[in-house]
Amino acid sequence: MEANPAVYFRAWGSDNIAYGPVELPTLVDWIRQGRVAKEDWIYQDAKSEWVRAGDMPELKVLFKPRGAGAGQAGAVAGITPGALRRIKIFSDMDERQLGSFLQYMETLKLLPGAVVCRKGEFGDAMFLVLQGELRARTMIGGRESTLSVMGVGECFGELAVLDESTRSADVVASTESVVLKISAAALKRLFQEAPALAAPFLLALNKTITARVRTLTKRYEDSILFARTSRQG
Repeated sequence: MEANPAVYFRAWGSDNIAYGPVELPTLVDWIRQGRVAKEDWIYQDAKSEWVRAGDMPELKVLFKPRGAGAGQAGAVAGITPGALRRIKIFSDMDERQLGSFLQYMETLKLLPGAVVCRKGEFGDAMFLVLQGELRARTMIGGRESTLSVMGVGECFGELAVLDESTRSADVVASTESVVLKISAAALKRLFQEAPALAAPFLLALNKTITARVRTLTKRYEDSILFARTSRQG
């Protein structure tokens, strides 16, 4: 029998999603990051009860008044939940869910010509285009060949993250751009901490991948038809 068995907690967020189970150190980190407020409900598995975070003896000291410079949860590098409405994959999430999702992303500001990822690199993140335009390219005989162009609302790099494979092409910023990065590590945290939040994201991601497969299939069929027509002519 364990001398000091782990004690697990769950936090009920303002987005109506339960986060956890996590141990006390992680819960403390969430409070310091502004993800858990004094009024939020916390469930302790060992006691099988919900209590306000501010009423828990082990957490009270963490809710002392903060200065005006304290940061706000749900805003990352100036990106607001509403800004995520530009991205197709988030279209079915509400404002509170989007605010929670921001905690799992990083913001990258890119100048024209900046390389986001290179062909052959290990895929450790996926990206969402918030502003600007990027292109996927491959180099053939020292010359660039553009494979696709990605604008606001689109995503890329998701396949390499999901199957832990290498990048199939370079991705370069064509204009000044802002992209949101979701690392493989952040995705794993999302699945562990908030499966209810991960579910709509995975469903939307699945729809995006399916649409791309259908588009590629149609292009392949069209190319075969064109080749056959050309031979007959």
